[in-house]
Amino acid sequence: MTAKLELLTPQNSQLIFIDHQPQMAFGVQSIDRQALKNNAVALAKSAKVFAIPTTITTVETESFSGHTYPELLAVFPEAPLLERTSMNSWDDKKVRDALAANGRKKVVVSGLWTEVCNNSFAFCAMLEGGYEIYMVADASGGTSKEAHDYAMQRMIQAGVVPVTWQQVLLEWQRDWARRESYDAVMSIVKEHSGAYGMGVDYAYTMVHKAPERVSHGPTLAPIPAV
Repeated sequence: MTAKLELLTPQNSQLIFIDHQPQMAFGVQSIDRQALKNNAVALAKSAKVFAIPTTITTVETESFSGHTYPELLAVFPEAPLLERTSMNSWDDKKVRDALAANGRKKVVVSGLWTEVCNNSFAFCAMLEGGYEIYMVADASGGTSKEAHDYAMQRMIQAGVVPVTWQQVLLEWQRDWARRESYDAVMSIVKEHSGAYGMGVDYAYTMVHKAPERVSHGPTLAPIPAV
């Protein structure tokens, strides 16, 4: 049985964020950049809920790429930032050591750019480290739609598993009877999942008559047209 048939769980997976920095994001054309940030931050919050070991690595922060999204860093305020010079994160011993220390062979990857940093890391981590790579397609971006899509196809051909951030979140949750993480998962969904999140808010307030998530001023009754 291939190990890739095993679902992602909070016990068997770890996560790496690669180069979620402004200058790298400026070059992304494969996905709306605000959506990209939303998805990456949602993935980070998901990992935090399930205590997934998470590595954050950056490249040429001061000289070129700029600082990691503050919204992402706010999720892991104590996490070290593993700075590199190489486009390939695997080349840096700090990164290899961090992954090894986490002791989990399923590595969920979110990074910029898909066709460079994600590709090179995935191939080397698989070939030299024996890792299984789960590439979060909608929390990664390339310099064009073609660049992203063909990079994803190339990785899939090599055995990388394509996933989306919400898919990963729900796979970690797996069972709605797991009440210890239920509320936190729903909070992420409502904040980051677009129409799905709106639907959850609607169901809670209109069907189950839960209070609204935020307080607001008084609702003034309508005045009929004369």
